[in-house]
Amino acid sequence: MPAPLPARQTGPDLHAWFQSDSGRAVLDSEREAVTHALADRPGLPWLWCGPVERAVPDGAGRGLCLHPDGIGQWSGPVSCGLPLPLPSEAFGAVVLQHVARPSGPCGAELLDEAARLLVNGGRLWLFVLNPLAPYRWRWRGSGVSASEPLAWRRRLRQAGLAPEPVSQGLGPTWKVHTAPSPQQGAGLRAAYLLRAEKRAFPLTPVRQRRALPLPTGAAAA
Repeated sequence: MPAPLPARQTGPDLHAWFQSDSGRAVLDSEREAVTHALADRPGLPWLWCGPVERAVPDGAGRGLCLHPDGIGQWSGPVSCGLPLPLPSEAFGAVVLQHVARPSGPCGAELLDEAARLLVNGGRLWLFVLNPLAPYRWRWRGSGVSASEPLAWRRRLRQAGLAPEPVSQGLGPTWKVHTAPSPQQGAGLRAAYLLRAEKRAFPLTPVRQRRALPLPTGAAAA
């Protein structure tokens, strides 16, 4: 009789903090921005990867919602891992809401997947916690990650995307409350939004050189 398989190790749920009052205040502050993201490319489907399961806003069109299941997989209408079993260049918008991390499977690999899934002209909406915000003391020790916009812009370029030069600050600064109005730059807000576009750069046309006229004798020869 074969030995039983070992129990699957779940490990800590790095996104459990977003189910707390402090985490829900950040997600509620981002609701309007997410709604704009899902309607960014009308007529094309979208992909929304968020930290917890959320209701799809009204008028968002058609798309796919996924959230981490705590064991390194994605749950939703489909259960899968990376690479995602989705067609390339089929989505007008990809929303990564607090699921991208500086390293590991949800780092460069996830950004590469987002770039693969986007159509030319499609847009990635990246929501990240702000390490400079006083609100960081509310997620301290929870396992969630925060990183500055400059580092994410570099990662987005490495994935072949063109990030916007200025981020938008979202969420509260210290008190636990909903703050939906964005500001220019991350500032001291709890989170920020970075947008990046997929662009197909055409090949540089090679200018043909004009042929020099041959001498009369050479032409006759």
